Amino acid sequence: MGRRWDVLVVGGGNAALCAAIAARRDGASVLVLEMAPRFYRGGNTRHTRNMRCAHDTATDTLTGPYTEDEFWDDLKRVTQGHTDEELARFMIAQSKDMLGWITAQGVRFQPSLGGTLSLGRTNSFFLGGGRSMLNALYQTAERLGVEVLYDAEVVDLDIDNGFFLGAHVKHSGARQTVRAGALVAAAGGFEANIDWLKEYWGPPAENFLIRGTPYNRGTMLRMLLDKGVKAVGDPTQCHAVAIDARAPKFDGGIITRLDCVVFGIVMNNKAERFYDEGEDFWPKRYAIWGRLVAQQPDQIAYIVFDAKSLTSFMPSLYPPISAATPEELAGKLGLDPEAFAATISRFNGSIVPGGSFDHTVLDDCRTDGLTPPKTHWARPIDTAPFYAYPVRPGITFTYLGVRVDREARMQMADGSKAANMFAAGEIMAGNVLGRGYAAGIGMTIGSVFGRCAGTGAARSVRN
Repeated sequence: MGRRWDVLVVGGGNAALCAAIAARRDGASVLVLEMAPRFYRGGNTRHTRNMRCAHDTATDTLTGPYTEDEFWDDLKRVTQGHTDEELARFMIAQSKDMLGWITAQGVRFQPSLGGTLSLGRTNSFFLGGGRSMLNALYQTAERLGVEVLYDAEVVDLDIDNGFFLGAHVKHSGARQTVRAGALVAAAGGFEANIDWLKEYWGPPAENFLIRGTPYNRGTMLRMLLDKGVKAVGDPTQCHAVAIDARAPKFDGGIITRLDCVVFGIVMNNKAERFYDEGEDFWPKRYAIWGRLVAQQPDQIAYIVFDAKSLTSFMPSLYPPISAATPEELAGKLGLDPEAFAATISRFNGSIVPGGSFDHTVLDDCRTDGLTPPKTHWARPIDTAPFYAYPVRPGITFTYLGVRVDREARMQMADGSKAANMFAAGEIMAGNVLGRGYAAGIGMTIGSVFGRCAGTGAARSVRN
């Protein structure tokens, strides 16, 4: 670490590697500092499966076109307009050639997936998942001459009026200084920092589960904001899904997510339904359920379905809890059996007869006179055995971040542009994601702005 580098990249996931590769291909010397040990390198990218990119025609791994306008409409709908339209449209336009660029870095994709995910046309899935994708990016980066240091935590930054001078790094029990011509911050959000989450969520944050790495504690984000970088995003907003309540506190990953909400009903610990389970296709609504569960008593809920639906969705790591009757199932869940059975009975009695169930379309299976309604995919829960999954909020990443422009250059709180500081990935995702989420967008943000950040950092050093 004694030498001076052209570009210092802090972080070790998809965004960081895309930035490192882009900067190195542009002629810069690059050092990557990953706070985690080598085995746990890559942050939340390790748990990803796919990325969403616009494209004009079907491909080997996608079943049809997904236009820029359709992508924008989807993003606008899930964020409810809480997005920087200029940056969002720029990201979408840039995403069109990202699949080709990522493939050129050694990443391989598998044929499209169908089923309840409904992503075969819009999202490309990594062959071997996120860890395989990461391994390919690391192999390419190292082959190009990028240096990577693990167990390296940045504990302070030298910044003078928006100009990055160096980083103080704790490594092997010693504190050292790294000097570089430009900085790319790609170190994730603060989702693993429970104390920081409690500043905005209060005591309920104690019941949150963290889907990804325990290393995303927001250290870089806090330092940058304290050093005068402009903040973006609502600190209470995040990508949060309903995951199995039996999952570990950290790093449970994708295998603890539950995709069966649309096939049943969801109750809180008072055996009450609280939201429309059939509002829209699952990839466009799955990320609202973490917040919904977070708002329930004790931050716990239960997805309830019957034997008809058991094989209709991708299973979780943990088996569902089963029983011969609703009352017996309620007892196993620790809920009031009478209230539990009554909620199921009211739901069954409100279903409009004659609907044709089809989870691949917005079908006409709905309820009438029920609050909240179930607007699609409503069918009676009446076939034993009966099943349930307990769920808690699973936080993927937070949306509070640093403001950037289309070059991924950081903006300062005083209105100026940082001279040589760039950001990519979760640490700046709040520019695009003011709220809400749709499957694969996080990887799109990381890839697009990672490449922009690396290219911009290399250019700033040359200039």
